[in-house]
Amino acid sequence: MGYGKCALAGGASALALLIGATDVRAQDGATQVEELTVTARRQAENLQDVPAAVSAFGAKSLYEDQVETVGDLQSHVPNLSLHVGDASNAVVYIRGVGQIDSISFNDPGVGVYLDDVYMGRVQGSFLDVIDPQQIEVLRGPQGTLYGRNTIGGALKFTSARPTDAVEGYLDATLGNYDSRSFKAVLGGPIASDVLLGKVAFAASRRDGYTKNLLTGEDDGDKDTIAGRVSLLFQPTSDFSAYLTLDASKNSPDASRTPHRETPIYSVNTGGLRPVIADPDRVEATYNDLERLKTRGAALTLQYDRGPFTFKSITAYREMEYRTHLDLDSSPDGSFGIYDFEDQDQTSQELQVLYKGERLSAVAGLFYFKENDETFSGLVGPDFFVILPGPIYFPFPANTAGLRKAENTSAAAYAQLDYKLTDRASVTVGARYTYEEKWTDNRGEYFDPAVAPSAEDMERLFGTGAGYNVTGFEAKEDWSSFTPKAAFNYQVSDDVLTYVSVAKGFKSGGFNGRNSVSAQSFDPETMWSYEAGLKTELADRRVRLNLAAFYQDYKNLQLSRFAADPQTGDFVAVFDNAGRANMYGLETELTAVVTPRFRIEANGAYLHSEYDEYIDGGVDISDQRHLVNAPKWSGRLSASYEVDLGEAGELTFNGGVSHRSKTYLTVSSSEVLAQEGYALLDASVVWSQPGGPWSVILSGRNLTDERYREHGFDLTDSPGVQLGYYGAPRTYSVNVRYRF
Repeated sequence: MGYGKCALAGGASALALLIGATDVRAQDGATQVEELTVTARRQAENLQDVPAAVSAFGAKSLYEDQVETVGDLQSHVPNLSLHVGDASNAVVYIRGVGQIDSISFNDPGVGVYLDDVYMGRVQGSFLDVIDPQQIEVLRGPQGTLYGRNTIGGALKFTSARPTDAVEGYLDATLGNYDSRSFKAVLGGPIASDVLLGKVAFAASRRDGYTKNLLTGEDDGDKDTIAGRVSLLFQPTSDFSAYLTLDASKNSPDASRTPHRETPIYSVNTGGLRPVIADPDRVEATYNDLERLKTRGAALTLQYDRGPFTFKSITAYREMEYRTHLDLDSSPDGSFGIYDFEDQDQTSQELQVLYKGERLSAVAGLFYFKENDETFSGLVGPDFFVILPGPIYFPFPANTAGLRKAENTSAAAYAQLDYKLTDRASVTVGARYTYEEKWTDNRGEYFDPAVAPSAEDMERLFGTGAGYNVTGFEAKEDWSSFTPKAAFNYQVSDDVLTYVSVAKGFKSGGFNGRNSVSAQSFDPETMWSYEAGLKTELADRRVRLNLAAFYQDYKNLQLSRFAADPQTGDFVAVFDNAGRANMYGLETELTAVVTPRFRIEANGAYLHSEYDEYIDGGVDISDQRHLVNAPKWSGRLSASYEVDLGEAGELTFNGGVSHRSKTYLTVSSSEVLAQEGYALLDASVVWSQPGGPWSVILSGRNLTDERYREHGFDLTDSPGVQLGYYGAPRTYSVNVRYRF
């Protein structure tokens, strides 16, 4: 049975709809909302029994909605902002909490997990959705059970495990912008039911959405290959070993160039280069490299002994990233940024789970170690500084920085859930985290005649060919105690209420763009207070979930760009702003109106403001707005099924999503702020009930709305503002054959 989603939110009407997303199925002749099992609290339980704000999406709904990347979930989850950033990084914000910067010295504010393995870098975390079992989005700080850098929440991708039946599918998609993708999945028993295996493969390509006016070529295309191999060894009924190996590579022809939203001075022409009116047109001279490789292995051991489960999760991951980014978006070579990063991480988690009649508990130990080496800088043969007047002073120089880092995190945690009565339960938990960071930063300038390229600077770095050599080495550690307490009351079998308080923590660090002296920044902390209601009504034909929250957020880590007041040179600042607060309301509902007609939606209201934002000793909180925190957002969708008898079944889906005005930069630039907009989606699904074939014709952003989702405010140096736009109108046809 197919279904689709669309969304609508506009002012208070978004909240009034109170609708969300989940799978549905026919049970005993009556169509009902299906139970979803989640592991948000590390134990398998019904979504409606979890006293927390969680959205979950099963494999069936992800396929029928054609969710190809985690970014496609943005409008499906209340108060979620999720898109790919300027450097193939995942920009994830929940309830106004996240991190916009892609550079390696800072950590994400929302944790991304792949098969329960924390991903330390935002590069490689914008996941393609390949053979999923489920995706869960946990809203609010997850400082107890997840800990590291989940101050805003967590996104959990769980891949489908092999089963004891031979099964799989072939899947092909064609679309505009010469988009094409292919997926193949095969799994089943290798040695009876003792050893099961699965292989998943995916390849996708498309042209870029924008044109480079200087070359006539596409900009920001995609060329990805990814695969996963999994083995499940279960020699007895109480022991299993699950091994996954995954790898991916994206190597397009060009990196993604932002659109020039304000004029920029041109050294070569001696005047201002005007704004390009068409957001689908860019000017780039330094977009010839984009390569991202990831590799990972994870081994999960599980032993069940009565009410106890013992679990070990051991993982190793590597990431390699290479890019050339044109951040002047002009014919000049004034602001070409390069970033060459190599990262590896090792993690180990040990868990003990207990499930009794009245008491359930989770306790664990966590260890994480990360090594990162980043070589990055500026290729600027046409670089200039802005002096008073304004006077544009040519200052040709190439810069290089080598940053080595070692990050270590260790934690112990426990959470208990105890039934006080048959209807009332209390939850208490706490986590103690210790983190240590070491860095070695070195910087040099190069004469463009000596080292004209980033690759030349990498080869000559540290040999004496450069000048103005700087550097420092630093180490610091932090610790945090992050408790949680909750009380929930089961009003009836179908109505759950809860209240909770929880603390989140995000590690401090060092400003890695500075190679002169050690500039450290403090950890972020947040207390979150939440009240919620989860209901299933009308004989489980309606599911309605609500959550209200208040968040007290301290020491926000913010990245911004400025000019040296003495020289006019470019300066990158990464420091703590002060404090902020957010409060809001989130609603999700699924309504099965008739056995063939369903309506789904979600709505969110978010009030966010700085209480204190210190810049140069001055509080400018009244001049700043939090990033990626729209006041209103939501989605409304409907689906209708038509029975074609022996010819199969058609499902018509349509809907619209809306986001109100959103600030995209820490500077709160009005030029780059995105005004409210709506996106219209639609699809038609043909399927064979009980048969192997399905076909999906789908279209997104059918009104071809042009909207910014990311930006750079480089007003101070080199004097330009740049916007990254979301995908234009796209359409595709998908064919899947299951066996």
